[in-house]
Amino acid sequence: MPQNKLQEFVFTTIMAMFMVYGMICYNVALSTGGFTNQTFVMALHEMPIMWPIAIVLELFVVGKLAPMLAFKIVRPTDRPQVITFMISFYICIMMCPTMGLIATVLFKDSPSVGTFIQTWGMNLPVALLWQLCYCGPLVRLIFRTIFKRQLAGSGCVEPSKEPQPES
Repeated sequence: MPQNKLQEFVFTTIMAMFMVYGMICYNVALSTGGFTNQTFVMALHEMPIMWPIAIVLELFVVGKLAPMLAFKIVRPTDRPQVITFMISFYICIMMCPTMGLIATVLFKDSPSVGTFIQTWGMNLPVALLWQLCYCGPLVRLIFRTIFKRQLAGSGCVEPSKEPQPES
């Protein structure tokens, strides 16, 4: 969807914010025994660390690898939704263990290989569902809303069907 570097940065920043915050909330809930109102506040403490890490990983590593891997399975002529799904899938497959390792080292009381494997195993299914069913569609909607005019000019978003006043 993004058509230039600015749009790519904005899209990545918004997506990373939603994904990181959602996954931090999930992990805080796991470590505290469940979701409470306090879970959402506690999750904010890790955001200043994990959010920039996710942005950098996505922009410079994962964002380059995921399309390469996805296009080994899908073709450019496939439906755009299928292509988006596969790229999102590969992003999750790579980001989840990477972010899980970083979070294990930085935030777990006793970081170990076992703790990392458990964190990864418990996070991957949730990250995939969060990304594919909720986060991805919501962030793409937000992005299309922010860049409506630029994307309409490039043919990425259908122009408004409302009648335009004549000049």
